Amino acid sequence: MTNKNHISRRSIQLLRILVSGIFLVAGSNHLLNTAKTVRRLEQASFKGLAYFFGDPEWLVILSGIVMLAAGFLFLIGYKTRWAAIILLLVLIPITLSVQVGQINTLGPLFKNIAILGGLLFFIINDTDKLFKIK
Repeated sequence: MTNKNHISRRSIQLLRILVSGIFLVAGSNHLLNTAKTVRRLEQASFKGLAYFFGDPEWLVILSGIVMLAAGFLFLIGYKTRWAAIILLLVLIPITLSVQVGQINTLGPLFKNIAILGGLLFFIINDTDKLFKIK
Protein backbone atom coordinates (compact mmCIF):
# COMPACT_ATOMS: atom_id res chain seq x y z
CA MET A 1 0.00 0.00 0.00
CA THR A 2 1.37 3.39 -0.93
CA ASN A 3 0.41 6.72 0.49
CA LYS A 4 -0.06 9.60 -1.90
CA ASN A 5 0.20 13.15 -0.73
CA HIS A 6 -1.62 15.61 -2.88
CA ILE A 7 0.01 19.01 -2.98
CA SER A 8 -1.24 21.80 -5.15
CA ARG A 9 1.06 22.45 -8.11
CA ARG A 10 0.30 26.15 -7.74
CA SER A 11 1.54 26.16 -4.12
CA ILE A 12 4.80 24.54 -5.21
CA GLN A 13 5.26 27.14 -7.95
CA LEU A 14 4.48 29.94 -5.52
CA LEU A 15 6.93 28.62 -2.91
CA ARG A 16 9.65 28.32 -5.55
CA ILE A 17 9.05 31.85 -6.86
CA LEU A 18 8.97 33.40 -3.39
CA VAL A 19 12.11 31.61 -2.18
CA SER A 20 14.01 32.52 -5.36
CA GLY A 21 13.39 36.22 -4.74
CA ILE A 22 15.77 36.43 -1.81
CA PHE A 23 18.61 35.01 -3.91
CA LEU A 24 17.94 37.32 -6.84
CA VAL A 25 17.93 40.37 -4.56
CA ALA A 26 20.94 39.23 -2.52
CA GLY A 27 22.91 38.26 -5.62
CA SER A 28 22.24 41.65 -7.18
CA ASN A 29 23.22 43.36 -3.94
CA HIS A 30 26.48 41.42 -3.80
CA LEU A 31 27.36 42.63 -7.29
CA LEU A 32 26.08 46.20 -7.05
CA ASN A 33 27.24 46.89 -3.48
CA THR A 34 30.31 44.70 -3.23
CA ALA A 35 32.26 47.01 -0.90
CA LYS A 36 29.37 47.32 1.54
CA THR A 37 28.89 43.55 1.58
CA VAL A 38 32.61 43.01 2.19
CA ARG A 39 32.49 45.49 5.11
CA ARG A 40 29.61 43.51 6.65
CA LEU A 41 31.67 40.35 6.28
CA GLU A 42 34.71 42.00 7.88
CA GLN A 43 32.60 42.91 10.94
CA ALA A 44 31.20 39.39 11.36
CA SER A 45 32.14 37.20 14.32
CA PHE A 46 33.07 34.23 12.14
CA LYS A 47 34.71 36.13 9.27
CA GLY A 48 37.60 33.67 9.49
CA LEU A 49 35.42 31.08 7.82
CA ALA A 50 35.11 33.30 4.76
CA TYR A 51 38.80 34.23 4.79
CA PHE A 52 39.64 30.52 4.79
CA PHE A 53 38.12 30.27 1.30
CA GLY A 54 39.91 33.29 -0.14
CA ASP A 55 39.74 37.01 -0.77
CA PRO A 56 36.44 38.36 0.61
CA GLU A 57 35.84 40.67 -2.36
CA TRP A 58 36.12 37.81 -4.85
CA LEU A 59 33.96 35.59 -2.65
CA VAL A 60 31.25 38.26 -2.55
CA ILE A 61 31.36 38.68 -6.34
CA LEU A 62 31.39 34.92 -6.95
CA SER A 63 28.53 34.30 -4.53
CA GLY A 64 26.57 37.11 -6.21
CA ILE A 65 27.00 35.53 -9.63
CA VAL A 66 26.06 32.08 -8.33
CA MET A 67 23.00 33.38 -6.44
CA LEU A 68 21.78 35.23 -9.54
CA ALA A 69 22.31 32.29 -11.90
CA ALA A 70 20.97 29.54 -9.62
CA GLY A 71 18.24 31.85 -8.30
CA PHE A 72 17.02 32.49 -11.85
CA LEU A 73 17.03 28.76 -12.69
CA PHE A 74 15.15 28.12 -9.45
CA LEU A 75 12.66 30.89 -10.31
CA ILE A 76 11.80 29.42 -13.70
CA GLY A 77 11.76 25.85 -12.40
CA TYR A 78 14.62 24.54 -14.53
CA LYS A 79 16.64 21.78 -12.79
CA THR A 80 14.97 22.85 -9.57
CA ARG A 81 16.66 20.29 -7.33
CA TRP A 82 20.15 21.17 -8.60
CA ALA A 83 19.48 24.90 -8.34
CA ALA A 84 18.29 24.38 -4.75
CA ILE A 85 21.42 22.38 -3.89
CA ILE A 86 23.66 25.11 -5.30
CA LEU A 87 21.74 27.81 -3.42
CA LEU A 88 21.97 25.77 -0.22
CA LEU A 89 25.74 25.44 -0.68
CA VAL A 90 25.99 29.24 -0.94
CA LEU A 91 23.54 29.94 1.88
CA ILE A 92 25.26 27.81 4.52
CA PRO A 93 28.69 29.53 4.54
CA ILE A 94 27.08 32.98 4.32
CA THR A 95 24.86 32.17 7.28
CA LEU A 96 27.70 30.67 9.31
CA SER A 97 30.18 33.44 8.63
CA VAL A 98 27.94 36.51 8.78
CA GLN A 99 24.99 35.73 11.03
CA VAL A 100 26.01 33.11 13.57
CA GLY A 101 27.51 34.53 16.74
CA GLN A 102 25.91 37.95 16.56
CA ILE A 103 22.94 38.69 18.77
CA ASN A 104 21.76 41.54 16.51
CA THR A 105 21.36 39.17 13.55
CA LEU A 106 19.05 36.61 15.13
CA GLY A 107 16.20 37.71 12.83
CA PRO A 108 18.26 37.26 9.65
CA LEU A 109 19.69 34.01 11.05
CA PHE A 110 16.23 32.50 11.45
CA LYS A 111 15.18 33.94 8.07
CA ASN A 112 18.06 31.97 6.54
CA ILE A 113 17.03 28.88 8.46
CA ALA A 114 13.50 29.23 7.02
CA ILE A 115 14.95 29.69 3.51
CA LEU A 116 17.05 26.59 4.11
CA GLY A 117 13.81 24.72 4.89
CA GLY A 118 12.30 25.90 1.61
CA LEU A 119 15.36 24.76 -0.32
CA LEU A 120 15.33 21.40 1.45
CA PHE A 121 11.72 20.91 0.33
CA PHE A 122 12.85 21.11 -3.30
CA ILE A 123 15.95 19.00 -2.69
CA ILE A 124 14.04 16.20 -0.96
CA ASN A 125 10.97 16.24 -3.23
CA ASP A 126 11.34 15.75 -6.95
CA THR A 127 8.97 18.57 -7.89
CA ASP A 128 10.19 18.60 -11.50
CA LYS A 129 8.32 15.30 -12.07
CA LEU A 130 5.06 16.91 -10.94
CA PHE A 131 5.22 19.37 -13.80
CA LYS A 132 6.02 16.93 -16.60
CA ILE A 133 3.16 16.12 -18.92
CA LYS A 134 2.34 12.44 -18.78
